[in-house]
Amino acid sequence: MRIEREIINQFKAWKDAPNRKPILLKGARQIGKTWAMETFGKECFKYCVKFDFDRQPELKSVFQVTKDPKRLVKELALYQDQPIIAGETLMIFDEIQECEEALNSLKYFCEEAPEYHIIAAGSLLGVAVKKRKMTVPVGKVKIIDMYPISFKEFLLASDARTYEYIESLEEISHLPEIVLNKLRTEYRRYQVSGGMPEAVVALLDNQGISEVESALQDILDLYELDFSKYAEPREIPRIHAIWHSLPAQLSKENRKFIYKVIKTGARSKDYEDALMWLEDAGIIYRVYNISKPGMPISAYEETDAFKVYACDCGLLRRLAHLPSTVVTDPIANYTEFKGAMAENAVLQSFMSLKGAQKPYYWTSPGTAEVEFVIQWGDEIIPIEVKAEENISGSSLSVYFKTYAPHYRMRFSMLNLQYNEGLLSSPAPLVGWLDKWMSILYNVNRI
Repeated sequence: MRIEREIINQFKAWKDAPNRKPILLKGARQIGKTWAMETFGKECFKYCVKFDFDRQPELKSVFQVTKDPKRLVKELALYQDQPIIAGETLMIFDEIQECEEALNSLKYFCEEAPEYHIIAAGSLLGVAVKKRKMTVPVGKVKIIDMYPISFKEFLLASDARTYEYIESLEEISHLPEIVLNKLRTEYRRYQVSGGMPEAVVALLDNQGISEVESALQDILDLYELDFSKYAEPREIPRIHAIWHSLPAQLSKENRKFIYKVIKTGARSKDYEDALMWLEDAGIIYRVYNISKPGMPISAYEETDAFKVYACDCGLLRRLAHLPSTVVTDPIANYTEFKGAMAENAVLQSFMSLKGAQKPYYWTSPGTAEVEFVIQWGDEIIPIEVKAEENISGSSLSVYFKTYAPHYRMRFSMLNLQYNEGLLSSPAPLVGWLDKWMSILYNVNRI
């Protein structure tokens, strides 16, 4: 089964953009970067050529001899059956972290030969750049972050009619019960597989849950190998410890990251580099607390208070050894971790929104906590997340009484509605947040 990835549309917009720069594609392992680049090349160009610096180490010598883009193209053409023609050929530089000279060449293609279309990507690119002290040609490349398959992409593949119905909405009002029930069902299935392409295809092709679990476990095993292969020896046990502490960290009622959960006596200074490694690898997301929702929100970040989530809810579920049957049962009793799974899935949708700002969270001097706070244009919006239909709790009310935001949001399994500044939306519809905000802006201008 083919999953339509929205990043292809970003590539298409880039293809014909004026002042185009080479793309540097970043993202966690196994999310489909190579597939996306090759699919775009085959569908949108007459020719597509790929240079894999891991499988073809002899390519490195080409870039070590010259920095002249025209000469590079001539020599690279010797390694391909298809021609390299400006405007007609997409050049893919895969596993570019294996050749720093190739990474640096993107600067010269930008400055001297912008007529060539180039997309570069690599496994653990952020990690490799830091470890080897490589220079990224900042300002000379267009950096695009890629994420696991979003629920929006999942829904298009699993239930196209429901997807098209949501796409067609022009106002915020109750969804028909049949649509809401389909969204709930597909969203729970998505939380089982997560957004890793191999696991999603296994689920949607009805290969059986054992194949889904096997696909996810293979990725977890690969990540474990990456820790040992790419991290500094002294950081390896710390990276392992942080990664395996995630289920315990998120099972707490207060999900703030606590070092002693990793190991008794653990200190922040001993584990900061390991956290950074996991972030650079795209495997975790760190969400910081804010002292208050001021503008810009980044100015109020508190770096010593944060929560850590997995890059993918399916991987988190498998890491926690949570059976799929528990996730698909709406009345299953796993209260704290159910809330964590709901937050992780919502965060995953936030991260994949094009142009979205990274989220934060807010806590009061008392016990109130709002799961996410985002800056959207000139608005600071608090966002509450509930796993099912129980929306009890006063945190959002405390925030509203304290700061009186124009908009506030709650994502749960309740129906879609808007009332006096509160958008209540089914959690599956986070991926359509830009649509809801556009509708709200238009309504409030009338």
